[in-house]
Amino acid sequence: MEHSGIIVENVYKSFGRETVLEDVSLSIPPGEIAGVVGNNGSGKTVLMKCICGFLRPDKGSVTVNGARVGRDRDFPPSLGIIIETPGFIPNMSGYRNLKTLASLRGLIGKREILAALDRVGLAKSAHKAVSKYSLGMRQRLGIAQAVMEDPAVLILDEPFNGLDKSTAEDMRGLLIELRDRGKAILLASHNARDIEELCGWVYEMDVHKA
Repeated sequence: MEHSGIIVENVYKSFGRETVLEDVSLSIPPGEIAGVVGNNGSGKTVLMKCICGFLRPDKGSVTVNGARVGRDRDFPPSLGIIIETPGFIPNMSGYRNLKTLASLRGLIGKREILAALDRVGLAKSAHKAVSKYSLGMRQRLGIAQAVMEDPAVLILDEPFNGLDKSTAEDMRGLLIELRDRGKAILLASHNARDIEELCGWVYEMDVHKA
């Protein structure tokens, strides 16, 4: 697809008198992982929400997989997301949660959902209620949700929160596998190792000072 991946051009976003994003540009082609780093309040999550179509920039443009977000499409096509703490229905199993979400677009079925759960190490817990999941298990369920439809682009905000060292290493391996399959991935992490090991480019964001 022409202009696939992520292109952010000269994006501005303010909330009242507070400018959060000022002239932000970045480009992530297919088959690459780019990191975005910065202190709390620097606008990382706001930028990701603009890319996903959850927020509209005041100025500038966001293009994902050739579609201008907010003009061609309200939300980008072929996108997997983790932003903030993944939210699931506690009294439903991990599988049922993913099945419910998958039914919104109807792109995948039971086989793909179970494969995603297996890939993040939740195959044995697929039919356990999410209320019984640990923080790390919920985070892995969020990763499974993000990748289960095989999206071309992934927006991942602190995807390794709550994971032990071994599981985090497995999830890094998953991202490398997805990169090698041609996915464009934007990753925010406070863990320097995640950025150093995974990212071909790193964009640093600063808190805007009025």
